[in-house]
Amino acid sequence: MSQNIAVGMVGYKFMGKAHSNAYRQITQFFDLPVRTRLKTICGRDTPKVQKMADRWGWENAVTDWRRIVDDPEIKVVDICSPNNTHREIALAALQAGKIVACEKPLAMNGNEAEEMAAAARKSGQINTVWFNYRRVPAIAFARQLIDEGRIGRVFHFRALYLQDWTMDSSVPLVWRMDKDVAGSGVTGDLHSHLVDLSNYLVGDIDSVAGTSRIFVGERDRPEGGKAKVEIEDASIFVCKYVNGAIGHFEATRFANGRKNGNTFEVNGEHGSVYFNLEDMSRLWYFDSREPKHIQGWRQISVWEEVHPYMKHWWVPGCAIGYEHTFGNQAADLINAIAQNKPMQPDFNDGLRCQLVLDAVMEAAGSDRWVRVKKMTKSEAL
Repeated sequence: MSQNIAVGMVGYKFMGKAHSNAYRQITQFFDLPVRTRLKTICGRDTPKVQKMADRWGWENAVTDWRRIVDDPEIKVVDICSPNNTHREIALAALQAGKIVACEKPLAMNGNEAEEMAAAARKSGQINTVWFNYRRVPAIAFARQLIDEGRIGRVFHFRALYLQDWTMDSSVPLVWRMDKDVAGSGVTGDLHSHLVDLSNYLVGDIDSVAGTSRIFVGERDRPEGGKAKVEIEDASIFVCKYVNGAIGHFEATRFANGRKNGNTFEVNGEHGSVYFNLEDMSRLWYFDSREPKHIQGWRQISVWEEVHPYMKHWWVPGCAIGYEHTFGNQAADLINAIAQNKPMQPDFNDGLRCQLVLDAVMEAAGSDRWVRVKKMTKSEAL
């Protein structure tokens, strides 16, 4: 492992820590052909971004992301800044010939996502979106069971993403609640994860119908003064899939007592799978083809070496956590770069998700079914 891949990262708070930790961990746990080099991190607050650089081992701290894009040594540009910055940084990085890893949601809306996906295809560079839950071993294992035909034809997908951190009306209007910065509320923040998992496990969504609510209409601004809340606190929608299945999705920040309750269940003709992120080392599986007297939900502890990603971490029985999902994706990215192979999920997958989110937002404001905009053949590849 004599070579290294220099990374530049824009953003340094919650996701910045998650990504930094991933890049640092993977060379210790994965047998990678190259190392990651934490070259430059960017943020708006000089003292804070410098503190982040010192703590996590970044060589340089800057306040202008263009210094990362213009640095010939940097091969990967990692974007984990607020949603309204994704497009400009990604387009500039792709134009400069960089590999781009962008946080979810890919963009503020479908038009931006289409532009970004087109630029990624034109550049020919490897690109990815940090839908890290695909790299939860139990979720990757659920996909394996579905691909093996163990639950048969899929009839239902139902998913919940429940949090409670904004229930207190004294919580200020941080960027995730600012429409100009985030684009949407729980739709872009939480539904994006559920929709990507739906795309990953079931297939493309054809049409949606739903509703949303704002429960606290005004909040304090961190810098002082009041501001009207314009993004949704909760959203529920149902959908029809291209393959004939139907689905139900609920996302909220007003589920008292729920901290990060990401759950889903897939029901098929032969069986079902169920997952709960707050118990992320387990997958529940039901097989209706078993003899009646032993039928029942089976709890599978996903920590054996034969399970996705687990051979890289601890011995069976030692559960992994949230941070390891980012490590799994970072390792896959480094391997993709070393082998010059496409990375999934890519910007086309980010676009696929964003088009569904746009339809969800439209449906919530219209009380009618909305068809999801179709991707072109090149986008759908």
